[in-house]
Amino acid sequence: MDLQKTLLRSVGKAIHEYGMIREGDRIAVAVSGGKDSLALLDALLLLQKRAPIGFTVRACTVEQGKFLRPIEPLADYMKARGVDWTYFRDEPSFQLLEEQPDHGCDLCSRYRRRAVYEIARDLNANVVALGHTLDDFCESLLRNTFYTGRLSALPAVTYSRARDFRLIRPLVFVPEDITQRYAEEQGIPITPCVCSHRTGTVRRNLREFLDEMKKTHPNVLESMLSAMKSVDTPRLLDRRFLDTGTGELSTGPSDIDPLPILAQETL
Repeated sequence: MDLQKTLLRSVGKAIHEYGMIREGDRIAVAVSGGKDSLALLDALLLLQKRAPIGFTVRACTVEQGKFLRPIEPLADYMKARGVDWTYFRDEPSFQLLEEQPDHGCDLCSRYRRRAVYEIARDLNANVVALGHTLDDFCESLLRNTFYTGRLSALPAVTYSRARDFRLIRPLVFVPEDITQRYAEEQGIPITPCVCSHRTGTVRRNLREFLDEMKKTHPNVLESMLSAMKSVDTPRLLDRRFLDTGTGELSTGPSDIDPLPILAQETL
């Protein structure tokens, strides 16, 4: 398998299908130091040379005090590739690490997102590219279903709350084993985060669950992706999309008085 061709084909498909990149876009790639975001950066740099539209690519990395290796090899890699790279030490994250050393991934992610937006604003970027793979989309779908009671995953394209940045995830069609093998083949220097070694987390449990599923159902990720792209709303339970026989769709959960909780438990 030509890994570079496979990666570029999948990233190009995502960009085209979801209109991720447009003429004149100034893209800031959020590089975590892991294989996924670095493979994404590589793909965007290669596509930049071939695309029929013009766009710029810059990279940024947020230091939150959790890297397990020195960052210098990553700096050397960026310099060798001719990439304009911003390394940002986020002091609020270091303070969080000191005051709440056992904080969860969600809080850490919020701090990192704020820092990335600050960097992107300083870089005059209008697009932030994130390295979430197909595996991440599937994990997000399961996490929201199992733990938050919502049928949702990650959006391929969305906007920041203030709508000052378009957020894109061009690896939506790329399984993680491709980025892993690509990084190894290209000799991309990986700077792992301590969070990637944590056990007993929701993310790790879901990852292990999907790994087990792949053993008997090798195409489980692709099937989940297909499900996310083909939502059969009349066969779900959201009353906003159900025809209950009244001739019109319900306007929302609040338009029908729910049964008392006690009564529901006895049915």
